[in-house]
Amino acid sequence: MKITNAMVLAAGLGTRMRPITDTMPKPLVRVAGKPMIDYVLDALVVAGVERAVVNVHHFADQMIEHLGGYGGIEILISDERDALMNSGGGLVKGLKLLDRSPAFVMNADLFWIGDQALGRPNLTLLADFFDPSRMDMALLCVPLDRTTGHNGKKDFSMAPDGRLKRYQPGDPNPVVYAGAIALMPQLFDDAPQDAFNLNIYFDRAIADGRLYGTLLNGHWMTVGTPEAIEEAEAAIRHHGSGA
Repeated sequence: MKITNAMVLAAGLGTRMRPITDTMPKPLVRVAGKPMIDYVLDALVVAGVERAVVNVHHFADQMIEHLGGYGGIEILISDERDALMNSGGGLVKGLKLLDRSPAFVMNADLFWIGDQALGRPNLTLLADFFDPSRMDMALLCVPLDRTTGHNGKKDFSMAPDGRLKRYQPGDPNPVVYAGAIALMPQLFDDAPQDAFNLNIYFDRAIADGRLYGTLLNGHWMTVGTPEAIEEAEAAIRHHGSGA
């Protein structure tokens, strides 16, 4: 499946990244000389995405200025300066700026490296895996041993066909959600118009047997604290620098 639209969730306060985020938004924090959101945007460009909505709140002017200078993709701003909408509400608001075709949803502070050296880019893998006739959402996932900066929490258990359920101790094939989704915007036609957490839709899809995942290539990382920056940069040196 060809996916040319995306929504990047970038409006959080980044409280765990203080004091750095006392003066700048978390997505602009540099890791190995590159703002975190640029790893995400670069992955979208490689996958052939043509337009992306980015929501902004914390130091929104800095975000808008940076995004205005990013080339290779049309970027639309979903302004949440008046009120944070949480992950679900922010997604629903941002998707209204796009058409009804399939879309990627990305977290601005979660990214991976090394996938292109191992074959097709991860977002291409995700798009090809996504089957709306069977799936409400397809999630990019990663085994815990290919992560850096993660707290060790296992999010889902993955069946051989990719079907996901919430992880319980002892479940086989535990995986971590890697911060990328393929979905159809129609999924949210009945969604609340105020703030809500996207986990509501994860759990609904699980109950209906329609939440699926596929494993990413390469190495995945999350940078949640100032101390984690050095760890992430060491991982980039070890595993390679490509998005």
